[in-house]
Amino acid sequence: MTHPPPSLSDRLRAHGISRRSFLRYCATTASLLALPPAMAPRIAQALEAQRRPSVIWLSFQECTGCTESILRSDAPSIESLIFESISLDYHHTLMAASGHAAEAAREAAMAENAGQYLVLVDGSIPLGNMGFSTTAGESNVETLRRVAAGAAAIVSIGTCAAYGGIPYANPNPTGAVPVSEIIRDKPIVNIPGCPPIPAVMTSVLAHFLAFGELPELDDLGRPVVFYGQNIHDRCYRRPFYERGEFAESFDDEGAKKGWCLYKLGCKGPTTYNACAVLKWNGGTSFPIEAGHPCLGCSEPNFWDAGSFYQPLSQATDLDSRTLALAVGAGVAGAVVAGVAGREAQKAHHEAAAKRAADRSKAEVSE
Repeated sequence: MTHPPPSLSDRLRAHGISRRSFLRYCATTASLLALPPAMAPRIAQALEAQRRPSVIWLSFQECTGCTESILRSDAPSIESLIFESISLDYHHTLMAASGHAAEAAREAAMAENAGQYLVLVDGSIPLGNMGFSTTAGESNVETLRRVAAGAAAIVSIGTCAAYGGIPYANPNPTGAVPVSEIIRDKPIVNIPGCPPIPAVMTSVLAHFLAFGELPELDDLGRPVVFYGQNIHDRCYRRPFYERGEFAESFDDEGAKKGWCLYKLGCKGPTTYNACAVLKWNGGTSFPIEAGHPCLGCSEPNFWDAGSFYQPLSQATDLDSRTLALAVGAGVAGAVVAGVAGREAQKAHHEAAAKRAADRSKAEVSE
């Protein structure tokens, strides 16, 4: 006799998670997604009603940092609850199977859930013809195209998958590109960061599971709820910036007093992410709070955007008058830096679209 698969409630109880804890998780998820509290019961109902959706995680040119990030969470946590409600059918770092057995598990999940599974991708995809990165004898490009063909949607995890990241940086010897330059017929959400914040990753998954669609995205394909404001505007060091109190070096008195890190190259004014609010390690801290300037890792082309330790005005080649405004005028400086950053993002986005169009024309002509 075939028994029905256990419900989400059964699985949660088996792991010692009460109904009250589950509802509290749903309320937290609604809050993270900027949804009204009344949506929490709907999230709970949606997660409980469906069978565990299949998720296939593909890793290409990456450092495993995105996987490490989503694993480093306190328990019980949002992350553990999410992974109790999905079926993670393929992730070559986490799964017990290896070799032929691992590939067979992925193929079976694709066949059984055609048109319904989610594909999560971390790492850029090399287009070079020298076999820079392959799995089971198949190039990353071939794997991505084949697996994405039957997916409901794709989530680009980390800056490498979203925008090319470090492999994409000059001189880009592998011909690395982001997911969006290869897959153009599927819904794609970008969750950039090097690595991304765990709660951002899982909240996007929860939104898709509960509502059957991706959250509202900005012009760079990122969830607006997490990437709608820059780090500078929500940074606890902002008052020092307004007063013109800046650390001049990492060991001077200003640094010891927690003054603004703008002059040490902080990219907070041009970086859109939730680091200053959600933070890391269970809400303990984030780079600026630990005394290091923001590197802008959730933005396109961050590796080539100028020295990490030069002020934004220098890194973006603004003139001396603009530099004076940026350092001395607080809000005006943020606006100037923000405009410069957005222009750089727009240029990157347009260049990526042109490369994709050129590649598409080349494929047609072949």
